[in-house]
Amino acid sequence: MSLTKLEPDWWIELESTYRSRIAQRRELYAKHGSQVLQWLPGSELACKELMEMAIQFICARYPQYFVLSQDNLWLENKILGVRANIREKHPLLILLDHIPEDFAITLRDPDTGYYVFRAGIICSALGWNVASKIGLKLHEIHQPIPDYHKMQFSMDRFFSKMPTNKPIQRGSWGLEVDQPLYMPPGDPHEAYRDFQDANLTRSRLHLRVDWQTLRRMPLSGGIVFNFKALFTPIEAFRDEPYVPSLILQVLRHGKDNMMKYKNTWHTEHVVIPTLEEYENEQKAAGLIEKDWEPQTLDESPWFPGWEKKWHAQQGF
Repeated sequence: MSLTKLEPDWWIELESTYRSRIAQRRELYAKHGSQVLQWLPGSELACKELMEMAIQFICARYPQYFVLSQDNLWLENKILGVRANIREKHPLLILLDHIPEDFAITLRDPDTGYYVFRAGIICSALGWNVASKIGLKLHEIHQPIPDYHKMQFSMDRFFSKMPTNKPIQRGSWGLEVDQPLYMPPGDPHEAYRDFQDANLTRSRLHLRVDWQTLRRMPLSGGIVFNFKALFTPIEAFRDEPYVPSLILQVLRHGKDNMMKYKNTWHTEHVVIPTLEEYENEQKAAGLIEKDWEPQTLDESPWFPGWEKKWHAQQGF
C-alpha cells in the first residue's frame, strides 16, 4: 500500500485553488447534504477534537492567514475575509467552511472491537459517497478493492494498535478526463470511462492523486482518515525527469485486477503515446539515462528539480 511516515508539517496544505475549492465544497454540501457530510450519535467528542486539531494546525502553519482569538472562540480567515464563531456550528461544518480536505472518523465498536466509520465530510469521492459507507466496518468499506480480503486481518489489527505519535500517509492515483472532484454512483461523468473518445486531447487529461493520511486522535481515541484530491495535467510531466517512464511502467505492467479497478483504459489511447513522446524527449535531452530501467526513485515521491517547480506553483 506504499505507506510512509507522515511529514507532520504537510498534514494540511494550502494551494492556489483554496478559494475556489472551498466554494465548490460548500456548493456540494448545499446540493447533496447527507450524501457528503454526516455524523452519527457517539461521534461528538471525536468531531470536536478533529476540528480543534485542524484549527490549531492551520493557525500554527499559516499564521499570516488564520488567527484564533485568545478566548479560543473566533477563527479569523484572512484568505476568505471572514470571522467565524467555531461554537455556533457543528465541528464538521466549521471544517467545511475553512479546510479544503476530506475527513472520515472511525471509532472502535466496544462490542465487536472493529473500527466503524462514524462521521465524515467527503466531497472528493469517486464512485461512492458518505451515505453509502457511514456505519460500516473497515472491511465492508473496502469490499470493492481488489485483494483487500488478504489484508483485512492485518488492517484491523493495525487500527487496534495504532499509536497517536505515528501517523502515516500514502497516495492513491488514477487517470481522469478533466477534473471530476465528486462523482457519486450514477454521475454522468462516469460515462467517459465506458469508451475511448477519438476526439480526446491530451490537454483534458489529468493524473488525480488522493493524498491520504491516517492518525489516531489522543482524546477520543478515534482514527481519522483524511485526503485531498490533487489534479496534475499530463502535459506537466514533460519536464519532470523519470515521471513519464514510471507511469508508463505501471500502465503496461500493472496487475490486471488492480488496473481494472483503476479504470484507466478510457485514457490510455492518448496517455500512453503522450508519455512515450515525453520519455523519448527526456532521453534525448539527457534528463534520464537512455538505458534506465523504471524503478522507484531514491527520493520518491520527488523527482530531480521538483523543488524549483513546486515553489513556482505555490499560491500561498
